[in-house]
Amino acid sequence: MSILEQKKVISSIHPFQNLTSEQLDTFVENMDIVYFKKNETVQAQGSTPQSLFFILKGIIQEKQDDEVFSIYSKNEIFDSISLIENYSKNSFVTAEETICYTLPREIFIEILHENQELENYFFQSIAEKLNNNTLYEKNKEMANIMIAKVKDAKIHKAVIVDTNISIFEAATIIKKEKVPTILLKDENGEMYIVTDSDFRQKVILNRMDFDDKIVKIATKGLIYINEDDFLFNAQLIMAKHGIKRVVVKNDKDEIIGILDQISLSSFFATNIFSVSNQIVKAETIDELKEASLSFIKIIKSLNAKGVKIEFISKLINQLNKKLLDKLYKVLAPSELYEKSCLVVMGSEGRGEQILKTDQDNALILSDDCTIDEKELQEFTTKFTETLVDFGFPRCEGNIMVSNPYWCRKESDFKDLIYTWINEPNGDNFMNIAIFYDAVCVSGNKNLITHLKEYLFKLTSNSLSFYAHFAKVITSFDVPLGFFDGFVFNSKDNKHKNEIDIKRGGIFILVQGIRSLSLENKIFNTNTNKRIKKLTELGVLEEEFAKELTMAFNFLTNLKLKSNLEKLDKKSDIDNYINPDNLNTMEKDLLKESFKIVNKLKKKLEFHFKLNYV
Repeated sequence: MSILEQKKVISSIHPFQNLTSEQLDTFVENMDIVYFKKNETVQAQGSTPQSLFFILKGIIQEKQDDEVFSIYSKNEIFDSISLIENYSKNSFVTAEETICYTLPREIFIEILHENQELENYFFQSIAEKLNNNTLYEKNKEMANIMIAKVKDAKIHKAVIVDTNISIFEAATIIKKEKVPTILLKDENGEMYIVTDSDFRQKVILNRMDFDDKIVKIATKGLIYINEDDFLFNAQLIMAKHGIKRVVVKNDKDEIIGILDQISLSSFFATNIFSVSNQIVKAETIDELKEASLSFIKIIKSLNAKGVKIEFISKLINQLNKKLLDKLYKVLAPSELYEKSCLVVMGSEGRGEQILKTDQDNALILSDDCTIDEKELQEFTTKFTETLVDFGFPRCEGNIMVSNPYWCRKESDFKDLIYTWINEPNGDNFMNIAIFYDAVCVSGNKNLITHLKEYLFKLTSNSLSFYAHFAKVITSFDVPLGFFDGFVFNSKDNKHKNEIDIKRGGIFILVQGIRSLSLENKIFNTNTNKRIKKLTELGVLEEEFAKELTMAFNFLTNLKLKSNLEKLDKKSDIDNYINPDNLNTMEKDLLKESFKIVNKLKKKLEFHFKLNYV
């Protein structure tokens, strides 16, 4: 292997991309290449380590008394901790023929103290590693926004009219089509443009006759751009020509729309403010639907710009709430709105839904609500179907307002909660979990608050109830094992060599924190806020709480990243990830996150005495 190839291998392994050119030269000058047979001990337990190993080929198992702790494979390193502590707590044994680069310990330690980024990385806590990796990944993804295409931004519909129509007719068309700009085409094929500002500055200020031809205020010399051109090129063209809009064409040279400066700025600013205003000002279902379709673009833009996962969740959750509130106000009969509370539950209730998932909603009616049952059913059915049209799939468990089970009066919900508590079974515990995560998005918030107070009262001091409620986590295994460090579901061919990151990590953490929160009568629904409140109450130690928060954010971010890639490939989004698609750092942090989840499981097993339930 050439020196150039050696440098490429080293700098591709995180965090060694932070080496200076001279430090990288020092690494390469002092490295040797070694070969190991299968089942050969590379570094013995209790020994004094001599080298840092960079795996070029093969698999290394980290063991303690024959128990496999971790697996290392191509383009991974081991064992930096042993080198720093000058003592090997575990042994490292080849699982197959293996080839490695070796770097002497003294060189590694010397460069470690010279390079601040390396030193920070190898001496930081697990929580700091998780956080810093997110920042590292986001900085890397910042470049993605520079390759955004014109078609990724909002392109206004191209409305082309004849040059002979009047100013009044043109203004009527602009209002009807809801566009800020129209294009004109004369009998020779010459193109013109008229903007909404032309009407203000040329027509109104000059007191023009509305029956004059529109061509009198039109501008010639249109500037065109292809929909597959880079968005930053559109920005350069606008700056170069001193214009605020360009006409967009496709590969067939057909005009497909108009990109203006507002749309361009909105894209780079994530478009949150404009979409929020769009929801507030919407008067029809179609206008709300158009706003909802912008959510994916916002998520992609926020993610590429390095916004942390918890803030993306918060922003999208706020937009979802605004959308549902406005939809409820548009569709609900007037006598219903003041005497009801629309709630969302599940991940949306916790403010952790990012991409559109199944509907989880319910409707609580005040006891003095007198709406006709037929009218109520017609409304709830239309509400559910409209959300389906917006891209929110039906809930497979039918947890939607259109199901009478989840649409009832406050006193009836109290009876339901009483049944859930006093007739414990799997379905009832699931319903409690779903309902505990409920949050009001429209209507009378007091209705859900009163019901949660009733829930807390019924479960008060019932240790048996809390234990049974938490016990579901014992049915889920964290996918950490011996084969390549992870345990895969070999029974499912569709997801062979993949991990269900929700089942094996996110759900256990969410349900575990939910169980502790219910026991402590915490009103917060968001998992991170629950962790913070549990820490304030002394239920969780501060360092462990920090690890839980960072592990939850890392797992959620990994799931989002995977699903955004699936959306780009027109694939169905799900909870599965393939560890082979992760870089070395991500694999390492995934293992660390799963260890934190396991640590929580053990705490809950002890706290709720789950082995005796």
